[in-house]
Amino acid sequence: MTDIQVGDRVETIDDSLAGEVTAIRGGTLYILTEDGFELEVSPDEVIKINDPLLLRKAPLDVDKHLAEKESIRRKKKITVKPRERNAPRMEVDLHIHQLVPSARGMTNHDILTLQLDTARRQLEFAIRKRIQKVVFIHGVGEGVLKTELEYLFGRYDNVEFYAADFRKYGLGATEVYIFQNA
Repeated sequence: MTDIQVGDRVETIDDSLAGEVTAIRGGTLYILTEDGFELEVSPDEVIKINDPLLLRKAPLDVDKHLAEKESIRRKKKITVKPRERNAPRMEVDLHIHQLVPSARGMTNHDILTLQLDTARRQLEFAIRKRIQKVVFIHGVGEGVLKTELEYLFGRYDNVEFYAADFRKYGLGATEVYIFQNA
């Protein structure tokens, strides 16, 4: 092995500590690490970093090593939690304050017509974009909008509808499942 002298850069074999030799006393090396600590080690516990012979012995083929790592690297599987698996992809809130800035001057018929037109447009959009589940939030109220939505959904052959998740929406939402192969 090459003779280590004061001023040489060395690295410990067992740990990943590197530094500069500041002194050699009685067969013990004193190393000032890159973190500013001083270590006492024996010469057979370190290797000289700036040794040109050491660099020539181990030629690196970077492309080869990268190719090996790429082939070993496993692709991560995306796992979907059961709760998210059944979660609807799209929510449509049909409350009037969500559809227009102000409902002032609108009759109940105007409001219901706007809500139904919005529901029909969003359902058509979901069918075009192949979205399987849509939740229409209609609120509880007197049930007029809910009844009209059920009539609207009943006119589609590829649609099945039922009450949405009670824990999340309460009684004021209907979930629509759109069959893609119909």
